[in-house]
Formats: sequence, structure tokens, C-alpha cells
Amino acid sequence: MAYIRKFETASGATGVQVCYKEQGKVVKTIHVGSAVSEKGITKLLHKAQEIIDGDKSPLFDLDKYNKK
Repeated sequence: MAYIRKFETASGATGVQVCYKEQGKVVKTIHVGSAVSEKGITKLLHKAQEIIDGDKSPLFDLDKYNKK
């Protein structure tokens, strides 16, 4: 299971990480970055979601249906 973690850094910025859990324990953490502005934090959250979505396989092969 993967989730996005937001936290405050020592410098007061907001850090964003993608954490992976197995059997209730964090087994892998990817630091996406840190930002001070809301715009920067939003970009980091989108990047973190892209990382999580990249691990998933699609339910359907949409290319199969888009062929003419």
C-alpha cells in the first residue's frame, strides 16, 4: 500500500514523501521534495500521486479499444 505523507521540515517548509507499507510497517520511502508556497506544495503532491499511479497496472487495455 502506498500513501502520500506531508510533514513540516526543520526550516518550516512542507515536505512531501511517498511511503510504502507492507504488513503495517513502512518498507520504502521516496522523498519527493519540499516547498514553502501552496503552489509548490500542490506541484509536489501531484508529482507524488504520479509516482503512486506509475506503480499501478491499468484494469483495461484501452489501446485495444481505440484501434480503428
